[in-house]
Amino acid sequence: MAIRFTTFQAYKDLMVSKDGTPWKLNNLWAGLLAGVTEAVLVVTPMDVVKIRLQAQRHSMADPLDIPKYRNAAHCAYTVIREEGFGALYRGVGLTSLRQASNQAANFPTYHFLKGYLQRKQDITDLPGYQAAIIGCISGAMGPLVNNPIDIVKTRIQKTPNPEGLSGWARFKDVNGSILKNEGWRAFYKGVTPRVLRVAPGQAVTFAVYERVSRWLDNNSDSFKLTAAAK
Repeated sequence: MAIRFTTFQAYKDLMVSKDGTPWKLNNLWAGLLAGVTEAVLVVTPMDVVKIRLQAQRHSMADPLDIPKYRNAAHCAYTVIREEGFGALYRGVGLTSLRQASNQAANFPTYHFLKGYLQRKQDITDLPGYQAAIIGCISGAMGPLVNNPIDIVKTRIQKTPNPEGLSGWARFKDVNGSILKNEGWRAFYKGVTPRVLRVAPGQAVTFAVYERVSRWLDNNSDSFKLTAAAK
């Protein structure tokens, strides 16, 4: 979230003309680029580790059935040792596409609803509950838009690539297998729990973000005076 909000604002600040006018659809483009940035810096390797840990199966009733991965650190170490460092970035293209489409839907929706409520009520700062409600709505948009990408990405990251198979060939193979064996509805498996996980999280995130940003803005002069005094 720290990477997401920081890079979103940084990209948005760059998307202005010489006279200071914001570009059209700058929220969408800044959100898209922020999604790619977070995917490359942290989401992809953490997703690979998380999915490997979730996918392994063992019986806790059998003391001899020892899981391959003991914890996140051991999982990352084992993947690098057996498959190379690049394995942590398996599916980075799809992860970037998922995160980019997620934030390209999330941020524009939030800022559109925020602007509407500000104009409707003639206020600058939204109450916390309103920020939470529109954060929840905008948070639900991502999973609804990109669940098919997430399904394919998860299938690819769950197991090592077959020997000699390129990333594009693996992508086509997984897509074809899903369509042939499970049908197109399989691309929306798990969309409900994703929405139930992401939407409330975004509600909390945006409400806290608005409150903290407002507090920092109101106290920026005090911070400068303190720094100058030191």
